[in-house]
Amino acid sequence: MSSGTSGDAQTGAAATYNAAADAFDDPANTFWARFGHATVDRLALRSGQRVLDVCCGSGASAIPAAQIVGPGGSVLGIDLAERLLALGRAKAERLALGNIEFRSGDMLDLQLPPESFDAVVCVFGIFFVPDIGAAARELWRNVRPGGKLAITTWGPRFLEPANTAFWESIRQVRPELYKGFNPWDRICDPASLGEALREGGVAGAEIVAEFGAHAITSPEAWWAAVMGSGYRGTIEQLSPQDRDRVHTANLDYVRTSGITSAETNVVYAVATKNR
Repeated sequence: MSSGTSGDAQTGAAATYNAAADAFDDPANTFWARFGHATVDRLALRSGQRVLDVCCGSGASAIPAAQIVGPGGSVLGIDLAERLLALGRAKAERLALGNIEFRSGDMLDLQLPPESFDAVVCVFGIFFVPDIGAAARELWRNVRPGGKLAITTWGPRFLEPANTAFWESIRQVRPELYKGFNPWDRICDPASLGEALREGGVAGAEIVAEFGAHAITSPEAWWAAVMGSGYRGTIEQLSPQDRDRVHTANLDYVRTSGITSAETNVVYAVATKNR
């Protein structure tokens, strides 16, 4: 997905995450909520503020933002994956959050009044378009003077060592699909993310790399991560027989390797727009 048209890239991302919706919020997949909260924490939001969350998924950052800004504030969550938006709406309803709206929309054409949000957030989403600079420019356009933009992306060695085992299992059944969906690798360090933001006219961002791990408590927990993440786009292209082989190979890997965690390194960027 590092090449091709924006439409192709976004169609692929929407299909991937609509499919992944059935496992996206699996109890094993704690990383979505963990990094959604961590991103919102970096914004130091206040009661009454307006927040835009682009590539909001099922609300991992939009919901904590809505809880902070309170009834006097508002959060608009936008995503291409309708099934993830439905999950977000259900969560907001359970929490009685009347200040949050989930809407389908295009990151590169948000069709919102410029400079109308106190904070704009994009967690694990900006890499889904070929032109990351253009996406940054559109997000930045929506930040009011004095407001903040927060971008979070995956760092290096995404879910290693299990990531390598997953892609090896794909190579065994469909070599042409090997690493065919890995868009986050393009901006997995502060330098590359900073360059993409500058291309989009975002200056002076504070960018921090953080290294961490995600617990893999069982073979099934690893498979939940596969089925509830970007790997799902590859899984969906397999025949039932090949999917069974990949499933078995991944469960066997966790059992025999004895791994108990995988790397979840992230890069946070926060920029404040001059008044």
